[in-house]
Amino acid sequence: MRIARVQTADGSRTGRYEDGIVHADDGEYEVGIDGELLPPCAPSAMYCVGRNYADTLEQMEYERPEEPDFFIKPPASVRAHEDSIPYPPFTEELTYAGELAAVIDERCHDVSKADVPDVVRGYTIMNDVDALDQQGRTARKAFDGSGPLGPWLETDLDPTGIEMHTDVAGERRQEANTELMLFDPDEIVSYLSRRFTFEPGDVVAFGSPANPGLLKPGDAVEITYEGVGTLRNVVEDVDG
Repeated sequence: MRIARVQTADGSRTGRYEDGIVHADDGEYEVGIDGELLPPCAPSAMYCVGRNYADTLEQMEYERPEEPDFFIKPPASVRAHEDSIPYPPFTEELTYAGELAAVIDERCHDVSKADVPDVVRGYTIMNDVDALDQQGRTARKAFDGSGPLGPWLETDLDPTGIEMHTDVAGERRQEANTELMLFDPDEIVSYLSRRFTFEPGDVVAFGSPANPGLLKPGDAVEITYEGVGTLRNVVEDVDG
């Protein structure tokens, strides 16, 4: 089942999403008419794993990690489906990364791998926007608008062995399968839960295959994961 959040004139509503309609407890809301999609959750943090595909290691000349390699994006980085991605004035090398992401359903800590499905609400898509020419991961990846998330939450999904692709300005830039991950989603959630207490709505993103090419203002980035949907955002120039 797909669960979506929509911003209406009377506030945000959450409900089952089907054919452009959000079926909430108090009625039905047509996306684009009654309101626009919000990010599918409101995380206190987004925990993002890098270097999780072999082709990414080769592209970036990284060594294979012995454990999941991670960083954190703050809530200010979140953008919804169809929101613009700001092209910050402090970078000349902005890129993208199409990632599958889990949304946590309950406050939890130290979750075994076997119990991970019990604490995951569902799956969505994240674009790990990256200012490559900045120093350090926080400067590169944790700025405002660097974490588009959506379009909705899919509650019935096996995250292993699903196809994905990313198109930028109509050009296919990424194509892979989640079976190529070095660490699988349940393993990653369990690993991070030993270090952090997750709150409801927190996001765990599982990394991206190699992502050749940069972004420029006006580019539409469309990330598709089989069984979830397509996250779409357009890059917008930001005056310095």
